[in-house]
Amino acid sequence: MTAPRPTPRKVFGRLSLPERNYVAEALRTETVGGVLLLIAAVAALVWANLPAFGDSYESVSDFHFGPSAIGLDLSVAHWAADGLLAVFFFVAGIELKRELVAGDLKDPRAAALPVVAALCGMAVPAIVYTVTATAGGGSLAGWAVPTATDIAFALAVLAVIGTSLPSALRAFLLTLAVVDDLFAILIIAVFFTSDLNFAALGGAVVGLVVFWLLLRKGVRGWYVYVPLALVIWALMYNSGIHATIAGVAMGLMLRCHRHEGEDHAPGEHIEHLVRPLSAGLAVPLFALFSAGVAISGGALADVFTQPETLGVVLGLVLGKTVGIFGGTWLTARFTRASLSDDLEWADVFAVATLAGIGFTVSLLIGELAFEEDAAMTGQVKAAVLTGSLIAAGLATVLLKIRNAKYRGMVANEERDDDLSGVPDIYEEDDPAYHLRVAAIYEKKAAEHRRIAEEMESARLAEVKGGAGDEGSGPA
Repeated sequence: MTAPRPTPRKVFGRLSLPERNYVAEALRTETVGGVLLLIAAVAALVWANLPAFGDSYESVSDFHFGPSAIGLDLSVAHWAADGLLAVFFFVAGIELKRELVAGDLKDPRAAALPVVAALCGMAVPAIVYTVTATAGGGSLAGWAVPTATDIAFALAVLAVIGTSLPSALRAFLLTLAVVDDLFAILIIAVFFTSDLNFAALGGAVVGLVVFWLLLRKGVRGWYVYVPLALVIWALMYNSGIHATIAGVAMGLMLRCHRHEGEDHAPGEHIEHLVRPLSAGLAVPLFALFSAGVAISGGALADVFTQPETLGVVLGLVLGKTVGIFGGTWLTARFTRASLSDDLEWADVFAVATLAGIGFTVSLLIGELAFEEDAAMTGQVKAAVLTGSLIAAGLATVLLKIRNAKYRGMVANEERDDDLSGVPDIYEEDDPAYHLRVAAIYEKKAAEHRRIAEEMESARLAEVKGGAGDEGSGPA
């Protein structure tokens, strides 16, 4: 007798209930932050290009403040890129840690999909940029610019166009962006670090060790950790390594699994507190002081004629789509997993196109890659904006085609007929759920029987009354 064949694993299948709730809460915050990010980017472009404002954008962005004695006399734009984005990467570190130890990605088979997709979604854009820049005789310094995905911007596009992605695709997009951010920060640490101050770096490492020991000892209190985090950040900045590394390192140290008697792990609690600060303040302010580039007909034409900027645009629009879709398809192919019954590969392709929106981290890497060339920095920023807008437009068209299908899937995911507060699809194997639904339908049936009986009684009364009147008339 042959053993039964195992059920093939589904790609983009149903999330577990805790994972679904976590993703829903995270995406609500990121969507609001994404709308603020869009507003900030538009405000930056208006501020930098309207003649009425003169050179005020550059003046404010270049305004320096901070304690120069400890090497922190920085411009406003510099504070936004090195300081505020450290908060963004701190949240990204917590997200990744939670996914790996408490989320659905603790299963290596489930983790393989977004990790491989993210790696392919970074490698292919880098190759596209390198080939384009080499063919045109341009600089290879910007190879990493088109490798990043901006989850907040992508979700803002979804919010604006009114498309409802199923939770599995939204979770994939979120996890993909988190893994993407981690690899982006590794790229920054390895390829954009020049002169190292080993004394400051050693101090930052000691600070991180103290941070870790305090967490393991269960010490609590923001008044302990916030000053320590600021010291670690300052030392990391002075070490020559990009200061955002400190944020992601501290995020990865937080405990994200629950102990007995805990409603939330410390990492989940802190992420819940800090995420609104990251999505609603840190990232929009960074966009405000990074996205303000001079836009003109000539500048836009240069985006498609210069090898460096064309490489960025093609990397975001073509490289991201091909890399993420190809990585996902290959992972499913070689792990013998099948696509969820409700989805098609066209849906995965649309999400891969949406991931070509590479705003926040791409702008940061562009500044680092061409730090000594202000003119090229501005042109690369314009290329990032152009590529992100093209990717957003293509994704909008592709997602709109299937929007009716998505709305039906989301409605099914959120249906709660028994009013238990838990979607019905997570209770289908619970006898108590079926008893509750049966009681609800019995109550409705009893009400309908009562209404039907009353209507029938009224009809019979009319018939009898009508018959009596007809019989009493003259022959």
